[in-house]
Amino acid sequence: MNIREIRSEDNLALADIIRDNLEKHELNIPGTVYFDDNLNRLSEFYLDKPEQRKYYILLDENERIIGGIGLAEFEALDGWAELQKLYLIDEYKGQGLGKKLVELVIDIAQILGYSTLYLETHTNLKAAIGLYEKCGFKIIDKPDGVVHSTMNRFYVKELS
Repeated sequence: MNIREIRSEDNLALADIIRDNLEKHELNIPGTVYFDDNLNRLSEFYLDKPEQRKYYILLDENERIIGGIGLAEFEALDGWAELQKLYLIDEYKGQGLGKKLVELVIDIAQILGYSTLYLETHTNLKAAIGLYEKCGFKIIDKPDGVVHSTMNRFYVKELS
């Protein structure tokens, strides 16, 4: 496995992975990333402010994109970053790769100077919820500033 930062040529493959995951969990509905205007151009968002935003692509041994994870400022709260768009293709789930990606984002958030890491998810994503809780995220009430209105589980992790 190889991890690298997103490139523009990754956009469509990554968007397909995200949409496929959301469809399988019945979350291809308004109020999710499925309908975000920039989903087919994620590299533009993350590369626009590299001092505040990162997106990492996970590649298999054949350099095929098999997933990714992002991090960006959570503008609603000062000093907070949001863990974003953690998705893997099905054949690589359950191998500890999601945990590896979450740990990477936690480390990067600290390096970038964020104090708290926030994320939003949905009860349909049970495996993701279990992963986040194992990684030390604690459930909170819905904060102001949530963009994806369908999301119904909210978590934070204080960074040291």
